[in-house]
Amino acid sequence: MTPAARPGVVYLVGAGPGDPGLMTVRGAELVASADVILHDRLIPAEALRGAREDAELAYVGKRPGEAEIEQPDIERLMVEHARAGRSVVRLKGGDPFVFGRGAEEAEGLAEAGIPFEVVPGVTAGVAAPAYAGIPVTHRDDASAVAFVTGHEDPSKDGSAIDWDSLARFPGTLVLYMGVRRLGEIVARLIAAGRRAEEPAAVVERGTTPVQRTVHASLAELPDAVARAKVKPPAIVLVGAVAARRETIAWLERRPLFGRRVVVTRARAQASGLAATLAALGADVVELPAIRIEPRLDTPQVRDAVGAIHSYSLICVTSPNGACLLFQALAEAGLDARALANATVAAIGPGTAAALANRGIRADVVPERSVGEALVESLAAVDVMDRPALVARAAEARDVLPEALRDRGAKVDVVALYETVAEQPDPVAVEAAQSSDYVTFTSSSTVRNFVAAVGDRVPHDARIVSIGPVTSQAAREAGLEVAVEAERHDPDGLVDALLQDAATRTVVG
Repeated sequence: MTPAARPGVVYLVGAGPGDPGLMTVRGAELVASADVILHDRLIPAEALRGAREDAELAYVGKRPGEAEIEQPDIERLMVEHARAGRSVVRLKGGDPFVFGRGAEEAEGLAEAGIPFEVVPGVTAGVAAPAYAGIPVTHRDDASAVAFVTGHEDPSKDGSAIDWDSLARFPGTLVLYMGVRRLGEIVARLIAAGRRAEEPAAVVERGTTPVQRTVHASLAELPDAVARAKVKPPAIVLVGAVAARRETIAWLERRPLFGRRVVVTRARAQASGLAATLAALGADVVELPAIRIEPRLDTPQVRDAVGAIHSYSLICVTSPNGACLLFQALAEAGLDARALANATVAAIGPGTAAALANRGIRADVVPERSVGEALVESLAAVDVMDRPALVARAAEARDVLPEALRDRGAKVDVVALYETVAEQPDPVAVEAAQSSDYVTFTSSSTVRNFVAAVGDRVPHDARIVSIGPVTSQAAREAGLEVAVEAERHDPDGLVDALLQDAATRTVVG
């Protein structure tokens, strides 16, 4: 590697405790611009989604009791990349300077003469208790808080922790990496004078959709944690504030908390649905079964756009179709005014909303988002001998154009896009096996999902369908539809899922 004339910069970035929404704006900006990202194990998976396609991503994490790459090698990599003139993000879980060895890495960079910047992150010792409904301070219970590591450097002689002083500490104790030694830690605290009946808690995988909290007295906590089979990463909290959880706990009260939901929608559209479900507490597995491939550079599309002013009826059969129709218009130097002479029909509320976002209020919108309903809604529209455009997907059903032709319309059918199968992520497929729900938003998501995962379809999960056409495709694929949305759009699907979840008990 040839040294650069000017060294790059290393950014020691805290990725937060697990919830991707807790990553700082500055941290996300640096991830998006970095040439190289050296990341730890306990970062949110979504933290890397904003990275450039050409960025070099390297896993340099450590598991409890084992290091896949030693600390000196991590520091050497940072120096080498920086000396080559690269922008390097060292992405660490939580906060780099709170039991994260960030100070050691900063010292190594300083010694090597490498410019660096520290970007603090939200630390798990504050965030995990907060998500469990436990404040680390309270004006009535705790005016001080101590952060303590439960896993010291094994090469040190003895312990640097004064357990006698901690037992007398007049406030909350927050211990990182203490689950494996919990019995020993509790015994030492009680032996040094900490009250055995004091409230305590352990929060496993805090701030994530699979967060668990075990609450007990200090003396009973080790047995309670063992019975619950709590595993790292987890935060141990000791103090009167732990009793506040009964009143303040909020995460577990979200309607989909404890439910794992698979989203099979195309990646470009999945984020909105996934975000809605996550905000309701669901553990979302994004497993897109389809990908939208635009087909705007075809003679049929060019001819339709060129004649757009001549159509008396324009039917748009999906939100994707609405977006791509306006993209095709823009490429031809046109905008919403090009549809001024036409009656505009949208297949349902979702498509109507996509049109409204582009300045078009649909004249015809059936309540049910299926072709048959749109045909019925167009019954009062005079189409005899009039030109009509149906803008749709390549593989859409012919119910609508055939019905319009039967009524004497001169119909042009234009395929603005096609849906193609997406290769499944093996990690997501594995996660889907323990899902509670699998959602389908179109018949193509059903067919491609089943074809992609083969015999790994999670048959114990409840199938949620956006509407009757999708439900029929699911049944033809051998799936039992448990829930069908009354309103055939993503919001209707979420409402149906919520109603079903409210009637079922969370297991585990």
